[in-house]
Amino acid sequence: MARALIPWGFFRKPLYTQCDKYRKGVIDGSACSSLCEKDTLYLGKCFTADPNSQVYSGSWGDLEGVIKCQMEEAPHYDLGGKPRKEAAAFDKPTKGTSVKNFREMILDHLKAKVGDQANLADLAVQVLSIADFNKDGHISLPEARSTWALLQLNEFLLALVLQDREHTPKMLGFCGDLYVMEKVPYSPLYGISLPWILEMWIPAGLRRSMDQWFTPSWPHRAKISIGLLELVEDVFHGTFGSFLMCDVSATSFGYNDRYDLKVMDARHIIPEAIFEEVIRQQRCDVDEDCLYGTDCLTSCDLTKHRCTTEVSRPNLAKVCEALKDYILRGAPSDVSEELEKQLYACIALKGSAEQMEIEHSLILNNLKTLLWKKISHTKDS
Repeated sequence: MARALIPWGFFRKPLYTQCDKYRKGVIDGSACSSLCEKDTLYLGKCFTADPNSQVYSGSWGDLEGVIKCQMEEAPHYDLGGKPRKEAAAFDKPTKGTSVKNFREMILDHLKAKVGDQANLADLAVQVLSIADFNKDGHISLPEARSTWALLQLNEFLLALVLQDREHTPKMLGFCGDLYVMEKVPYSPLYGISLPWILEMWIPAGLRRSMDQWFTPSWPHRAKISIGLLELVEDVFHGTFGSFLMCDVSATSFGYNDRYDLKVMDARHIIPEAIFEEVIRQQRCDVDEDCLYGTDCLTSCDLTKHRCTTEVSRPNLAKVCEALKDYILRGAPSDVSEELEKQLYACIALKGSAEQMEIEHSLILNNLKTLLWKKISHTKDS
């Protein structure tokens, strides 16, 4: 069993369960042996107070990582803050399923998630490659069941879609639906990370002031901001469809030693097709009933008492609002006025990005150009 520095036995239960399933031949993965037999995958600090979505610091041999465990449960999209949970039984695919049929299962699932994109077959091949973690040319039933459980998770899907970019940490290994991600050295995006018990007692005004104290230099913040703007580009009409960013808070992002932006929590970056399917089924009396996460709001159709599918603000407007204080504070005097003007024009964007695609692209490119021009001649770029 993996050595752990976890204070409550209750929080260790998912790991025992994971290893029990591994020993019984139900699941398999590149991290199972290290977690359950070799004692080389160590768990450290627990970052979350929510037992339904556990995140630990950890080390795996010489690698530092972050270990995430979904408590055997795959989140299902739902409204109202916390996702609805259903147990991951690791019963799919069923015994006797051929690799060809498993590939069709993957294709159908991806199509349901991101829509009928032209290159879904390439994405399915990548999933099959991950399933064959020992590269023996065969996919066992435990390997397939673990991969299928992972495929239900937003973070895994986004890591697949953006794997050629640098915005998502690399997945180092998995065991069932427990997975190990590359450690992001600095998080949250700005401010200081405090134990949740302290967060409860700090007034909001003091918390904002503390956030301003603990930020990188302005050129470094400019580079991080460019990374966040590039992420908006990547998830809007990307290779595998469009995604909505439904929690654009500082805790969802971090950065590395080169000040490259990294997504820390991708649970609320969801495929637009899935969002529309869920939101149109939501009953409502006021617009506020049509909120997903913290940042994806649509309107209520009072004639039907159902939510409409069009978000009130595009990803770019929400990102610009999150960046406003972060990038304006300490901005060089020769760019601060123009930067403020462009940010407020960006924040004012309304409706879906499709309706204003030209304006959306123009504002995004202008912001990136303004920031790059200011830091491109420095070592910070």
